Formats: sequence, structure tokens, C-alpha cells
Amino acid sequence: MSDARAAFVHDGIAFGCDYNPEQWSPEVWDEDIRLMGQAGVDLVAINVFGWSHLEPREGQFDFGALDDIVNRLHAAGIRLNLGTGTASPPAWLVRAHPDILPMAEDGTRRYHGGRQAWCPSSPAYRTAALRLVRAVAERYGDHPAVALWHVSNELGCHNALCYCAHSAVAFRAWLRRRYKSIEALNDAWGTAFWSQTYREWDEIEPPRITLSTRNPGQVLDFRRFSSDELLDHYRSEAAIIRDVSDAPVTTNFMLTAHIDNLDYWSWAADMDVIANDHYLDHRLADPTVELAFAADLTRGVSRGAPWLLMEHSTGAVNWQPLNLAKAPGEMLRNSLVHVARGADGICFFQWRASVQGSEKFHSAMLPHAGTDSAAWREVCELGAIAGALDDVAGTRVEAEVALVFSWESWWATQAESRPSHSIGYLDQVHAAYGALYALGLTVDVVAPGSDLSRYKLVIVPGLHLVREHEARVVTDWVAAGGTALVTFYTGTVDQDDRVWTGGYTGPFRDALGIRIEEFAPVAPGTELHLSSGAIARLWSERSTATTATVVASHLDGPAAGTPAITRNDWGGGQAWYLGTMLDAAAYRELLATIADAAGVRPATAHDGGDGRVELVRRTGAAGSYLFIVNHSAQSVTADASGRELLTGQDVVGTILVPAGGVRIVRE
Repeated sequence: MSDARAAFVHDGIAFGCDYNPEQWSPEVWDEDIRLMGQAGVDLVAINVFGWSHLEPREGQFDFGALDDIVNRLHAAGIRLNLGTGTASPPAWLVRAHPDILPMAEDGTRRYHGGRQAWCPSSPAYRTAALRLVRAVAERYGDHPAVALWHVSNELGCHNALCYCAHSAVAFRAWLRRRYKSIEALNDAWGTAFWSQTYREWDEIEPPRITLSTRNPGQVLDFRRFSSDELLDHYRSEAAIIRDVSDAPVTTNFMLTAHIDNLDYWSWAADMDVIANDHYLDHRLADPTVELAFAADLTRGVSRGAPWLLMEHSTGAVNWQPLNLAKAPGEMLRNSLVHVARGADGICFFQWRASVQGSEKFHSAMLPHAGTDSAAWREVCELGAIAGALDDVAGTRVEAEVALVFSWESWWATQAESRPSHSIGYLDQVHAAYGALYALGLTVDVVAPGSDLSRYKLVIVPGLHLVREHEARVVTDWVAAGGTALVTFYTGTVDQDDRVWTGGYTGPFRDALGIRIEEFAPVAPGTELHLSSGAIARLWSERSTATTATVVASHLDGPAAGTPAITRNDWGGGQAWYLGTMLDAAAYRELLATIADAAGVRPATAHDGGDGRVELVRRTGAAGSYLFIVNHSAQSVTADASGRELLTGQDVVGTILVPAGGVRIVRE
């Protein structure tokens, strides 16, 4: 087969699901396939958890049932997102090789009976998994139904961090490749502290729980290693598939608020198409805003190219403390937000609601109540809408604002010893994004060091860990005429978690025109008052403006009299700095001022919605498409002209979007 990456080609917007036929009898399969056709389903993921069915005994393969369902789906015109089946090992493998079981940081094992009960560094697991992958790939590699290969499932969701002896050996090998010498490792980890110096590689272990706080450099490198180790496993499975099949290969990422296990910037180049799983997280204050952020982040990982929503839910999930059902119309809005922000496919977990197992209370396209249900009717409505959006496929999202995001910074800010445990990296990211969202501004989420030339405004929230060259990309872009907002805790440490000295913000310091001498966080519930009239919380800093203009100062708190918001002319541009956590209204007002000065505008003008309206434009060779998603309880009027795709009506000048409604205008 060719070494060139294969493209995922689909006729229009894919509409699909995860299907587990092994949970049902062949008689049910016939009904399912008929109903899939009724709903408009055209892409189905199967064999995600098929290992124990395909290989019931070591080396004994049985493809009869999988052959049957593959051929039935193909005969119905449904394309396959075919899983390799390696997500969870069968009981016989665990019994034969108990050392594949993962070890937690406290040194205890985690056992068979859930999912992903395997160590990413286990030789026995790797051997058995790749044997299965080869068998599956050789059997279906040229099957005309296979549109996409699905390696494993949600890699690293549960087992990203394993602290066992196999992991220790692999960690040492990774460290040798990274540092070349033990002396370089000692320097990077600062092992002169607490008598931690290593003389031999074999002295190094994974950062298991200690009596005190652990070495933060070691912990950070273990996170990097763990991400790389799972990526290596993905590459091993993908290489076997590519030997025998020209179909594209991917796996489902988890670009969402509560999972930080993998550095997806480093994974992206190995995917033929970027695919993501996303579920509303009702533990957050506003899960709808996080959904939009996750979609923009997925598009960022895809470098602006269209991507695939491989899983989301029609209603409630099963794994949160309170699993809320979606309101009428909410599932449709959620789905179309993903499409607005770059998805060329809408897929769900799962097709038919399970009646047993851990996910029996997880919603599905076909619920326990069957087809005489509101959920089923909404699924069919969405399927019809997806079919009406074929021309949107392949277009790209327009954005004038970039937000710099880093998994390494997320990891580093979770160190056991830090200035405040009351505020984290995502708190800063979500606060900045939420203010932009409320202003109706579309955002590209980009990696540190990315090219910024296409943007008018760049936001750098809490980029705690930064390399000098990554900071220089931002400061040089500002000097060339750009406008940036940098927020507190940015530029604190380098890639080795070593503090940039001379005043916090490190390599951003000169461009920002401030010098921060000391962090001064405050307890939750403490209000900080600024000279601008704004209220802030959680964080302040004792700082001095060197060349910057002070926009607002602290009136009280531990940093009273010092700058809270500054603006500095740097070359041809402006560098703003926010040294506290503003309340939502003040943050929105600040970013409105900065965005207006930078010449950034929403995709279209609108009236109403109270910051609960999403305005996004996708553009391609054939034209542009304006998405207006109204999450509010009031109707909204927006400027638009063209053909509205959901109602088929012509629009001239303005369009009315009803409360809870969506309109998509081909301009």
C-alpha cells in the first residue's frame, strides 16, 4: 500500500453512530439496519470492543458474526468506521499475562472487568493486540464498505498513566532518547534539590506516590512519556492497517474539559482525519460554552481542516454525578454547533441503548422507549438536516482571533506545589474563551509557536510553561502590528519547569512592559476591587509598569496600588496584560475594547440573545455559510442574506432566529 496519507471522503455531512451488534441477536440487526435507513444513518462504527468475540481463545479467530454484520450494513449502503477491536483485552489474555494490568501511582493494580485494563508499555499486550489488528486488517483491508479505520478507542481515557515495571523500563528508554546523558537529565529535573541526583539510569522510577511532594520535572516528563507511549502504540496499529488497506486511519480523541492525558498537538500529524468525542459536562458552570471551545480546539488540532465528531450524545450520559437529559431541541443545537465549527460528520454513541452493562443508562439514537419517542423523532429530524447540508462539507471556518493552548502548561500548572490550588489552567482558558464567545467572536485554538499571521487578535491565557521561541512568535507578531492579551501566570517556567528569573512573565516581560515581583493570590470568596470599577477574584500580583500604561489598578487586597490591567506599545502593535481574574462581565467588557481596537468583528451583526448566540461562518470555493445558533429563550434578529437551508426560505437583509433555534444561511 502507499505511504501517502489517505483522505476521509464522504458524500456530504456524515451522519452516524457507534453500533454494538454483539449485544443483540441477528434478528435485531435487521430491524436496526432498517431504522438506520429511516434515520439517515450512513456511517457506522463497529468492532470497537470486539476482541473477545473475534478471538475467544488465544490464536483462534472467529469472524463469522463480524462478516455477517459487515455484509448486511454494506448491502444497505452504510459505510463502516471499522474498529481494530483492541480497546479492552479479553479475560484469557489477562489470565495468561497478569502483568499487562496497569498500576496506579500508589503501586496498586487495576483489574479486569472494566475497560482499558492494560499497560501501554506491556510487551504481552502489544504482541497480542497487533496480532489481532493484522488479522482484522487482512480480512477487511479491501472490503468496499470500509470508509475509515478506527484504532482502539479513546486511547488513554483510563490507562494513560501506568506506573508498573514495564512502564519504568519504557520511561527510562524514553529519557535516554530525550536527554542523551544522565547529567542532562539531572540538570533538567533540578535533582540537586532534596538529594535526588541520579548516577545510573536504572535508579529512575516512574513518579509513584511519595511521602512528600514529588519532583515536578519528573512528573512533567512522565506525562510527556505517557502521551508518547500511547502514540507509539497507535502508530503500531496504524502501520499494520496501512500495509494492507488504502482506507484512512484515525482514532477518537477526547478534546474535552475533564481529560488532559494526551498532548494532541503531537498526535495530529499521524491522523488521516481528526476525530473527536465530546459530551456535555454538567459539572461546569456553562457546558454549552465548553462545547464550542472543544469544537474550536478540535479544529485547531486539525489545522483548520474539517474533522469528524465521532461520538456525542442524544441525551444523558451515564458517568457524571447527575446525568441530565437534554431539553427539546438541545441535541440538534449541540450537533449543529459542531458542524458550524468545522465538523464534516455528526456521529453518536450509541445507536441502540444497551440493556446491560455500565452504559445501559447512556442515551442512544434508538432509546429504550423505541421509535415512539421524542428522542427518536429528533434523531430523524437531525438526519434530514444533515442531508440538507451536503454543500457545507469541505468548507472551512473563518476566524480573526487565535487563542494559544498547551497541554504541557495544563500539566505543569497541576504541580503539587503551586501558588494557589483554587485556580487552574482551564479556569483561565475558559474565562478568556467565554468572554470571546459572549461577544460572538469566532476563535481558532492554536499550539504555542504557531504562525499567527492570519489573525488580528491573539489571546495567551495562563501559558505557564513556555519556550523562549514560542514566546518570541507572539512578541514578534505584536511588534509587526498585532494586538495580544496575555494573562497572569503566563511565562513562569520553561520547558524543564525551571522558573524564568528577573520577574514573572519571563520572555514576554519586555513586550508587556511590566515587571512582576511576587504572586499574591487570595482565597475563594474574596473580592478584589479595581480602579476601573471592575471586580476580580482569586489572583493578584505585586508588579510595576516599566513602559506600559496602567489601565486599571488594585484598590485593595495584597497587591493594592499595583497594576491589574496594562497596555504596552510594542513595535507597531499593542500587548495587553491582565494580572487578575475578572468577573465575567468585566472580562467581556475588556475584550470588547481590545477586539474593537484590533478591528475584530462577529461573523454578522445581531440583536438579542444576551451572549447566548453563536455566529460562525464556513467558507469554501462554492460560497459561504452563516450559522446562527440561538441558545437563549428569546428570538434573535441577525443580519443575513441568502438562502436559509433548514426552512428553504430566501433571506434579504435580516433573519429572525427563534428562541432555541438554528438557522444556516447560504450567503
